[in-house]
Amino acid sequence: MRYRTLGRSGLKVSEIAYGNWINRSERAAAHVARTAHAHGITTFDTADVYGGTRAEVVLGVALSGIRRESVEICTKVHARVGPGPNDRGLSRKHIMEAANGSLKRLKTDYIDLYQAHRYDVETPLHETLRAFDDLVRQGKVLYVGVSEWTAGQIADALEIARQLGLDRIVANQPQYNMVWRVIDAEVGPLCEKEGIGQLAWSPLAQGLLTGKYLPGRPPPDDSRAGGPAATQFASGALADDVLDRIAQLRPVAADLGVSMSQLAIAWVLRNPNVSAAIVGASTPEQITENAAASGVDLDDEVARVIDAILDPIIERDPLRTPANPDDYRR
Repeated sequence: MRYRTLGRSGLKVSEIAYGNWINRSERAAAHVARTAHAHGITTFDTADVYGGTRAEVVLGVALSGIRRESVEICTKVHARVGPGPNDRGLSRKHIMEAANGSLKRLKTDYIDLYQAHRYDVETPLHETLRAFDDLVRQGKVLYVGVSEWTAGQIADALEIARQLGLDRIVANQPQYNMVWRVIDAEVGPLCEKEGIGQLAWSPLAQGLLTGKYLPGRPPPDDSRAGGPAATQFASGALADDVLDRIAQLRPVAADLGVSMSQLAIAWVLRNPNVSAAIVGASTPEQITENAAASGVDLDDEVARVIDAILDPIIERDPLRTPANPDDYRR
C-alpha cells in the first residue's frame, strides 16, 4: 500500500481508503474492514447516516484492538439522523451533537477528518465553520473537510476561514471516476490551487466499471442494479451503448495484467489532486482485489486510450450533483 498527503495538510492517508457502510450483515462488514487494515489500508471513511448510524458502530467494533494512532477515521455530518427539526443540517447545535454521537459510536476520543456531507443552505456558513473550528480546538476533530460542495461554496468557506482565522478545509469528497468527471471543470482546479485533497468516492461508478454488467443481459441478482438499490444508478447507465463502451476496456486491463476494477481505481489515482480513492466491498476478496490497485500506474498512452473509448459517455457537467445524503446509499 502506498500513502499520500491529504492536500497540503501534514496528514498521510492510504491511497486506497475503505468506505464503510452496511450492505450485507454487520458481521460481514466488520470482517471486510479488518481485512482492509490487514492489506495496509489505514484510512476508513463512514458517515453517521449510513445504516441509520449503525455503520459507525460496526466500524468502531472492527477497529477495536487496533492501535488508534495507526488509522485515520473519517466521518460526516449533515443528513437526518433523528426525528427532530435539529437532527440534520450544519447548524452549530447539530454539528456538536452529531460529533459527540459519532465519537461514542466509533469508540474513539477524536475524529481524524470530519466532513460536511453536503452544503446547508439554511445555516449561515460562518456558523458552520465556527462549530467545526471549535471541535478542532477541543481536540475532538483533527482536520475538516466537505463532500460534494460546489467550487463557489468551497471558495466562500475558504474566504470566511481566512477572515475569521478559522481552521480551513483540507479535504473534499466528490464522486469521481472514469465516466463521472464533473469535478474536473471547476472543483478540481480550485482545490489544487488551495491545497485541498480529493477523497474520491465511487471510483468504480457503483460497480459499473467492474465489467459485471454486460450489454444485452439483465443485471446479476446480487448486484446493486439487480437489487433494491437499483434506483441509485443514473438513468441510462445500464444502456447497451454505455455497457459496450465499458466492455472495450477489457483488453486495456488485460494488457496491463490487472482487473477492470483495478484499472478504474488506478485511473482515479492518476490524478495528482486525488489523495485517496474510497472503495467499498461486500467480501474480503473484493477488498483484497481493490487494495492491489495501489501498485498500478497508468501512463499517458493508456490514459489516452481510455479517453478515446469512453468519451461519448463521460459526464462533465459541473452542475450535476449526486443524490441527497438524507437518502444516501452507495
